[in-house]
Amino acid sequence: MKINKTILLVGETGTGKSTLLNALFNYAVGVKFGDNVWFQIIEEEKSNQSQSQTSDVIVYQIFGLEGKTLPCSLTIIDTPGFGSTRGIEEDNSVSRRLFDLFRSPEGVHQINAVGLVMKATDNRLSDRLRYVFDSVTSLFGKDVERNIVALITHSDGKRPENVLQALKDAKIKCSKDEMNQPVHFMFNNQQKEERKTTEKEKDGSNNSWDITNQNMGNLGEFLETTKPQQLKTTMEVMNERSRLEACIQNLKEKLGMNEAKQNEIRQIEATYNKHKAEMNKNKNFTIEVDKPYKVREPIRGGRWGLVFYEGAITCPNCEETCHSVCTMAWYPAHCEVMKKGHCTVCTNKCHASVHVKEAWSYVIKTRKVQQTLKAVKEKYEQNKAECENKESLLKNLEKETNKLRTEWLLLLDEAYSHVIKLEKIALNVNSGSTLA
Repeated sequence: MKINKTILLVGETGTGKSTLLNALFNYAVGVKFGDNVWFQIIEEEKSNQSQSQTSDVIVYQIFGLEGKTLPCSLTIIDTPGFGSTRGIEEDNSVSRRLFDLFRSPEGVHQINAVGLVMKATDNRLSDRLRYVFDSVTSLFGKDVERNIVALITHSDGKRPENVLQALKDAKIKCSKDEMNQPVHFMFNNQQKEERKTTEKEKDGSNNSWDITNQNMGNLGEFLETTKPQQLKTTMEVMNERSRLEACIQNLKEKLGMNEAKQNEIRQIEATYNKHKAEMNKNKNFTIEVDKPYKVREPIRGGRWGLVFYEGAITCPNCEETCHSVCTMAWYPAHCEVMKKGHCTVCTNKCHASVHVKEAWSYVIKTRKVQQTLKAVKEKYEQNKAECENKESLLKNLEKETNKLRTEWLLLLDEAYSHVIKLEKIALNVNSGSTLA
């Protein structure tokens, strides 16, 4: 049986990840220093480029060279540069595409290495670079730690002490060598440059090839000797993180509705206190309040390709959006926010069969509504006897406010339960996409 190894490349925009991928391909097909050829399978980044060339997760497969330049076939997963000018929504999209790739029947189901691409000049992890690593490592289970390595670009061949110290200072979880140092491989990004003609220049150019080729070989040995990780735990992490993100999104919407209802109550209280005497004499006294309501609004979605169908999972019973961006599930029952046949997000935890997946979601709006004192009391008071009490309306409004605050605390507890589950199984609980 032919052996295949899978490596996922991740890095900040501008680290030279595209150049590294091209070098890996040229090494795989056996390009030598003396050959007057260089294959470029992806456009390489310019030094002043602020935006990633790649806009989607791309899978490359190199096969047919087993036993020649490579001991196995290779699957390379190339991700867009995190932290580009496209913003956090683009990074969230990358995470969702990886999720879809890992759980698709035709997708990737094991990982041999996750390569964190860094520049040799990095002597500390910037906030953006830390965000990149958090975004990636938060996708995986704890069992992938030994498969995470540093791929250091723009190297002159010297031991990258600053980079290694930066990784240790930032407590990046990754594979360690026998000296308890982060496992790393160094690459020079000059192979694509024109071969020099003089002997002195030729020696310098050849040296850059030697650095990269030697480390390519070392990386190949790592792929051969390190046990691949099945993505079962990673899928659990991704499912739980999807539920957490959906829970947080739903929490924001419920808090919006909660605040709108409390605002309505405050308006009623203010009007009642201002016109108490007049209102008690005239139960048909009219007040105007901002009343919240929900509407369905279209979102970007629909079918794309043979596998993916992007839409929102919603619950008509609760009038809530349970999963704002669902791609893989053709039916709500197959969505990751469902567990044991029921939704983990909507208020009543309704059965999956109640939900729908369409290109729309629920949105909270407010409108001016005229209400009489009688109508307000009927809404907030439980019996006719209370209606005779001048202060009963305010007391019931206070009870309603306390009820809304209790609901708010329960929603926070629900989100926290997902965090606790992630702490048990995730390599990294922190995630830039979740926190956003």
